Amino acid sequence: MKLFVCQACKNILYFENRSCGRCGHQLAFMPERQILSAIEPAEQGVRTLADDETGRFFCANAEHDACNWLLKAGETAGFCRACRHNGTIPNLSDPAQLAGWRELEVAKHRLFYSLIRWKLPLKTRIEDPEHGLIFNFLADDPSGQQKVMTGHDNGLITIALAEADEIERERRRLEMGEPYRTLLGHFRHEVGHYFWDVLVRDAGKLEQCRAVFGDDTQDYGEALKRHYDAGAPADWQDNFVSAYATTHPWEDFAETWAHYLHIVDTLEMASEFGIEIDPPADQIGGLSARVTFDPYEVSDFDAIVNAWLPFTFAMNSVARAMGARDLYPFILTPPVIAKLGFIHELVRRSAHAKSATADKSATAEKTAPVQQETAGAA
Repeated sequence: MKLFVCQACKNILYFENRSCGRCGHQLAFMPERQILSAIEPAEQGVRTLADDETGRFFCANAEHDACNWLLKAGETAGFCRACRHNGTIPNLSDPAQLAGWRELEVAKHRLFYSLIRWKLPLKTRIEDPEHGLIFNFLADDPSGQQKVMTGHDNGLITIALAEADEIERERRRLEMGEPYRTLLGHFRHEVGHYFWDVLVRDAGKLEQCRAVFGDDTQDYGEALKRHYDAGAPADWQDNFVSAYATTHPWEDFAETWAHYLHIVDTLEMASEFGIEIDPPADQIGGLSARVTFDPYEVSDFDAIVNAWLPFTFAMNSVARAMGARDLYPFILTPPVIAKLGFIHELVRRSAHAKSATADKSATAEKTAPVQQETAGAA
């Protein structure tokens, strides 16, 4: 993730900022330029100080303070590049559900920052009715009889609204013995399933993927039952990035995909802050790192790994100094690094493919939006 600068007063800005803390200018994200711009009212829409253009309009979800992205130039209504992938949202007349949805949108927009930077293929359900990417944000049945499960099904990603509750999310993390559980982690994992479909299955990469992640034709239901009955193998850390990754090759791919996004986004943030790891106590070398490349653009995956490992040691040590859990409580063994390298090559090839930059269907963009609010939810 980048740092941004207010065009009105030169103050440092962060991706989630809605207004500049120094001059008070309202801020809007321009997805086509990957830039956060100070804005001012205009006769039509707003004027973006980043390019001194007028006539830009906010995503419809700005009305609910759930999005500050701008529509494509020339559009006056509808949803932005991130929110046009929304299907069902919670009942916004319920303050608790509205607050939870806003938290989900923060994580979703950070996800889309990465996907757009890589120019990954992103089709909506309107553009691809069978497999377009769509998110349903669902609240549990108020009667308590049925709980929503987060998951992916042929492009449809369901995110349980309950995950936006920090107490509930921590309860589930402890119950499942997970070292890490966040909203952003859920989004990155579930979209990994979607991109397995798009970049592996539909792109003729099945055999190459199976050579790295294993045979995905094994029964998924049985594999899931086996995992929850017996748990992960004792030596799982030798070959997998997480215990859950041992469940099935699909889950291994999704977990590895999520970690690849964690790593790249964190390294970009470290680079933006100019963070350099160079401990004086390191007498034999190996703990020094400086990000002198763009993690989203670099072709050599070794550069990412060689920078990431020292940063991991430093971040975890700082977290421990605060009495907190390790920020990145995972071990990257050579087999895991090989899997991350496979993901890196998939993303890199897609980013340079002409088909990856399509996502411009004028008809779909002018069609009525998919997003709909849950009817009558309590």
